[in-house]
Amino acid sequence: MLSSKDIKEQDESMLWYQKKFQTAAEYVAAAFARIPAVEKVVLFGSVAMPLKREVPRFRQFRREGIDVFHECKDVDLAVWLNDLGILRLLQKARSSALNELLEEKDIGVAHHQVDVFIMEPVTDRYMGRLCAFAKCPKDKDRCRVPGCGEVRFLRQHEEFAFNPKALESQNSVVLYCRAATQGNPIVDGKTSS
Repeated sequence: MLSSKDIKEQDESMLWYQKKFQTAAEYVAAAFARIPAVEKVVLFGSVAMPLKREVPRFRQFRREGIDVFHECKDVDLAVWLNDLGILRLLQKARSSALNELLEEKDIGVAHHQVDVFIMEPVTDRYMGRLCAFAKCPKDKDRCRVPGCGEVRFLRQHEEFAFNPKALESQNSVVLYCRAATQGNPIVDGKTSS
């Protein structure tokens, strides 16, 4: 039987993971902001919102039907990009930012745990995701999805449809916007001067 202490510890663990991923999102967004082709970076998904309570996948909690905070497994970033030719540079920026995060704050997040959804400026059309592989195409089954690799390092997912509602303001946080208020970019949700 789980105690209230067990439940509290599980909740605290889930909040810690969310904070860890939020910090990773900030580091990656700051690295992306240094690339001129990046117009905007938005954090969305469970890392961007207050955690909901649910019965988790963890057996001991599931068996007893005890709900705890949602488990964040990765970071979802939408990136508006005006040049698809720099996707390899984005990959390197993501990896460098996560290495810096580990070095500075001792927070480890793997590059494949930061999903980067590439968006088209003006239309807000979803283009695909930033590939995790250093070679494109790589001889993997997932590289054989129709359209995958037509633009180098732009991954396509079979039967995936991006839901634009995920980017609505109540579901997301703008971490960087080049064209923000009077030319002052937003970095980490604050206007810089």
